[in-house]
Amino acid sequence: MADETRARLAIIGSGPAGLTAAIYASRAELKPVVISGVPAGGQLMLTTDVDNFPGFPEGIQGPELMDRMRAQAARFGTQFVDANVTKVDFSRRPFRLEMGLAGTMVADAVIVATGANARWLDLPSEQRLRGHGVSACATCDGFFFKSKALAVVGGGDSAMEEATFLTRFATKVTIIHRGDNLRASVIMQRRAQTNPKIEFRMGTVVEEVLGTDSVEGLKLKELASGKVSTLPVGGLFLAIGHDPAIEVFRGQLELDPKGYIVTHEGTRTNVEGVFAAGDVFDHRYKQAVSAAGLGCMAALDAEKFLAESASH
Repeated sequence: MADETRARLAIIGSGPAGLTAAIYASRAELKPVVISGVPAGGQLMLTTDVDNFPGFPEGIQGPELMDRMRAQAARFGTQFVDANVTKVDFSRRPFRLEMGLAGTMVADAVIVATGANARWLDLPSEQRLRGHGVSACATCDGFFFKSKALAVVGGGDSAMEEATFLTRFATKVTIIHRGDNLRASVIMQRRAQTNPKIEFRMGTVVEEVLGTDSVEGLKLKELASGKVSTLPVGGLFLAIGHDPAIEVFRGQLELDPKGYIVTHEGTRTNVEGVFAAGDVFDHRYKQAVSAAGLGCMAALDAEKFLAESASH
């Protein structure tokens, strides 16, 4: 097992939030160490075309954007440990982070940027076509589905919102929900139900995503009757929620009822010296550019904390 290592600032996570925090922190000569996670790079590693990140007028592939951000952080001196954090102790400083076979790290300050993971249907066909017509972000990918029939799975506010957004591009959007009643707020339901481009398939589940290189349709099953049918669509959007990646922080950091980290005065958590950035606490916007902005904020907050700590 590797020896114990020490860092002034440890950043857990290597998506847009973690890498932006690393760029700012390394430029401030905080010598940050990014514990990148395995696989590294966050949700953008599952995204093909990114057209809404500023500075790339021709668009950029998600993995290439993350590679560039990592190279930029490394250029300013950021070190990387390609491992997962398996256990943390935030009860006293320096904070202690266990990384399995990669050993243990102690740090004077920590930025948690572990992100959130979209929930999927866990169908082999769905996993095979992720990034090829299967998406969990309408605002990220909807533009690529102009003049196609689309489907959205979900029954809450986010599903209604995604479906309504997709009608800007799609010829038709079918909302598929396994329940007989929607969970969405009345106003969001009404907005979707009165949109002439939106149809509903209630009490129905997706059994298979059809298509070889891209989505061509869905195999659907009505739960009450068992009837199986095919719905021709050119894209499938999942809107069944996200789960913040916070398992190792339970009992260490304050969480809201949905499991997201609670922050105070910007990016500060309830533990002095521990900060949060990106989708691990932002359950509203969930965009790469907003996560990057929060990474910047966390780095500035950590820099101020470390400077004040050193002066005492």
